[in-house]
Amino acid sequence: MVNPMSTSARFDRGHTDDLMSFLAASPSPYHAVANAAERLEKAGFRQVAETDAWDGATGGKFVLRGGAIIAWYVPEDALPHTPFRIVGAHTDSPNLRVKPLPDTGSYGWRQIAVEIYGGTLLNTWLDRDLGLAGRITLRDGSNRLVNVDRALLRVPQLAVHLDRSANTDGLKLDRQRHMQPIWGLGRPEEGDLIRFVAEETGVEADDITGWDLMPHAIERPSYLGRDEELVAGPRMDNLLSVHAATAALAAVAGPGGGALPHIPVLAAFDHEENGSQSDTGADGPLLGTVLERSVLSRGGTYEDRARAFAGTVCLSSDTGHAVHPNYGDRHDPTHKPRPNGGPILKVNVNMRYATDGSGRAVFAAACERAGVPWQSFVSNNSMPCGTTIGPITAARHGIQTVDIGVAILSMHSARELCGADDPYMLANTLVAFLET
Repeated sequence: MVNPMSTSARFDRGHTDDLMSFLAASPSPYHAVANAAERLEKAGFRQVAETDAWDGATGGKFVLRGGAIIAWYVPEDALPHTPFRIVGAHTDSPNLRVKPLPDTGSYGWRQIAVEIYGGTLLNTWLDRDLGLAGRITLRDGSNRLVNVDRALLRVPQLAVHLDRSANTDGLKLDRQRHMQPIWGLGRPEEGDLIRFVAEETGVEADDITGWDLMPHAIERPSYLGRDEELVAGPRMDNLLSVHAATAALAAVAGPGGGALPHIPVLAAFDHEENGSQSDTGADGPLLGTVLERSVLSRGGTYEDRARAFAGTVCLSSDTGHAVHPNYGDRHDPTHKPRPNGGPILKVNVNMRYATDGSGRAVFAAACERAGVPWQSFVSNNSMPCGTTIGPITAARHGIQTVDIGVAILSMHSARELCGADDPYMLANTLVAFLET
């Protein structure tokens, strides 16, 4: 893993190469947290179980729950009321998810029944070679990761000869009828997909009692453009932020990290794309429980917990919209973030983003310390504004929260696009924030 700590904002290809490897190796939220955990373990962090009693030992620790990871580093001189510095992100991306009874088909085609997860751009999943990834749960309650990373599935588009208006009136896709991928010929047989998954993972099909599976595009991330100043890849929303935050936390907790006045935290949640309301989502109690247990395990009281939370700041890092050259009118006329212009500060006065003026100052100070430029994003007044885990974190925990991110194109596509410099500049900004 590349250490992002630097006084220079110049493009570090090693960091972006590592991001592309992380994206390719993380076709599901479960893979993303496993890969983040592996990187943190190499940096000296250790996993703690939620069901065990926690001690007040210093050093790096992390909790895994499904598609979520909370990691934190307790410095030697930390007190029970020492505040936290949190980088928040999410591990899920809009995609297709396998239904409980997956085996279907018609007219001699074998298909897989899928449900639409989040606000995905449906057309980007058409005529694309897809693998299958996620996790299975065995009869003993254990979980196994699944990654069939080869051309297995495909959602075929209707030929233009049979839909002459597709290029004039626009492609119209029915989420139920038109998005079921094919994976072969013949009659569908109940249990066929799970038997296949069992063979791929080396377990008995009868031992699989649950699954969370999803197709993924198998095309690898790549540099793009004449000068390779862009990066195209899947799941940048929001594994780009998860990767940067993991690298930043490992950097500040490493031997060269120095003394820290706060406790740095990575909080990467699942289910942001459908509202965050789950036990692994930002609207659940996971983050607050972990932070409170950290305070109490170091001998703290409720008063210490209140003091720590009052001094805590969270950067909610999620991708935002770069100005689109073909749709410039969809953007605010005075706020047009560009690729490789540095991380963006996301503002919405109706609190779809949690940023306020004091939060802007926190972000600006981190960028200045890191030596990176930054940009502002605000939605066109005529366009609805999206949201993030930022307002949820602020409201649920009473924590000052600032929404930031990297500007990208093709958000919620099966393949998104960002500037090749921006991931490194984001990581440097997060290092400066966690250190200060």
